Amino acid sequence: MKFFRTGLFVSLVALAMAPLSPAQAQTQADGFENQFDSAFGTEMREPRDYTPSFDNQLELRIAQLAEGSNGRIGVAAVDLATGQTISVLGDQRFPLASTSKIAIAATFLEGVDQGRWSLTSEFPLMVPVGSRPFSSHAAPVRRGEHLSALRLIDLMLTRSSNTATDALLAAIGGPQAVNEWARRSGLQNFSIDRDIATLVRDDGEFDPVVHIDPRDSASPAAMVQLLAGIYQGRWLSSRSREVIIDAMERCRTGTRRIPALMPSNVTVAHKTGSLNNTSSDIGILTAPDGRAIAVAIYVTGQGNRLNRERRIASIARGVYDGYQQEASRRYANASHSGTAANR
Repeated sequence: MKFFRTGLFVSLVALAMAPLSPAQAQTQADGFENQFDSAFGTEMREPRDYTPSFDNQLELRIAQLAEGSNGRIGVAAVDLATGQTISVLGDQRFPLASTSKIAIAATFLEGVDQGRWSLTSEFPLMVPVGSRPFSSHAAPVRRGEHLSALRLIDLMLTRSSNTATDALLAAIGGPQAVNEWARRSGLQNFSIDRDIATLVRDDGEFDPVVHIDPRDSASPAAMVQLLAGIYQGRWLSSRSREVIIDAMERCRTGTRRIPALMPSNVTVAHKTGSLNNTSSDIGILTAPDGRAIAVAIYVTGQGNRLNRERRIASIARGVYDGYQQEASRRYANASHSGTAANR
């Protein structure tokens, strides 16, 4: 197969270089694209387009808000009371950036629950040492101040500290330990491949608008599953669950993202992510009546970071309002049915 693909590639390039009339050129371009996709798959050429085709009106509204002609936008959400889900490119991979820090914290806290270490255990900050991009497999770091695990988790989730994150990542055994925890937890389309120092140093290798890099990436659906599992206590003790949720509620980054357009009586526990041409935010929205919604929004392109943040804010508000309207409709229908039954 490798030989076939190589030979096909050479022949296609040679064909493309032949002088042609405009009409012939267009016909050949269409044929070249079809043959390329047949041999290599469309994923290698560019990300899939999204064409909404829903019976679910809520999902259709979110698809309209998440229209990504100036880049890719992926959204997943679940009402944790009813299980109703929303997905717009929810199974396509996006750069994790700092949203990976929730999974790193969960992996460490599993070790706390198992008695491998405690929240008072101290670990050194991992401080990056200057190096040229791609000059080494892993960016060099030096050990810094020792801090308690609880303090490190607080810094990584409330302020998105990279040095604190890499401290805990080193303590648990590196990215592979997180991937193993994710597999045990049933998460798919999720992978951490580098520490944060290396990820940041080598940022910009690919444009996430037109290229899907499987490294350090996850689907919005996987991240919603992660949030739901933590919130519902599937994998961690109640104490460890509270450590993560409490820190996410005190997150100081991303004020223009998920929290920006939320009603003041909605509690937002979230974690942001930012890299070259991509911004993201994932979190739990808790309504005044206690109903919770897990949501993950990943945005690429859109011109600049401010535009990406505005898209996140509008999508998040659309998700919240949509689920609230669905809940009100269900309540009204149930009340009507009950009244009719008692007549």
